[in-house]
Amino acid sequence: MPTSKTAKQPEMPAPAAPGADRRKLSTFLCFAVYSANLAFGRAYKPVLDALGLTYTQYIAMVALSEADDQTVSMLGDKLFLESNTLTPILKKLESSGFITRHRDPADERQVRVNLTPAGRDLLDTDPGSVLIDAVGLGDDFPIVQKSVTRLRDNLLRAQAEPQKS
Repeated sequence: MPTSKTAKQPEMPAPAAPGADRRKLSTFLCFAVYSANLAFGRAYKPVLDALGLTYTQYIAMVALSEADDQTVSMLGDKLFLESNTLTPILKKLESSGFITRHRDPADERQVRVNLTPAGRDLLDTDPGSVLIDAVGLGDDFPIVQKSVTRLRDNLLRAQAEPQKS
């Protein structure tokens, strides 16, 4: 009796358990945001290293450029940083000549922060502009930025609201 050779059929993968796709790292929005943050840090590093700044120092200066004479707590709120984290950053910026800090005469507990002319001049060079093309979003940039901001705000709001049972 003649035998026929049949091509070996590839094995079919076992069906995924319900919800298994939700457990894939590639489907985690939080991981996409986290890894994008790491990528931003790596992209900014050579630009900011040349200026002698860390990313956190740079964004603190950008936030200070929006308004003069901010308190450390106001700046911390903008940057989502506690004052014990922000204070060493500000001390370093002050020693570099980019900012000044002084006690508020009306409330000695408050420290007010301002950019110096050297700090303003540094920001006028717009160090972050070199990353605009690297981001690769083109006209979608403002849409993505607003979406990520809304995501952040929604998460903060959900943390502040009492849990519903």
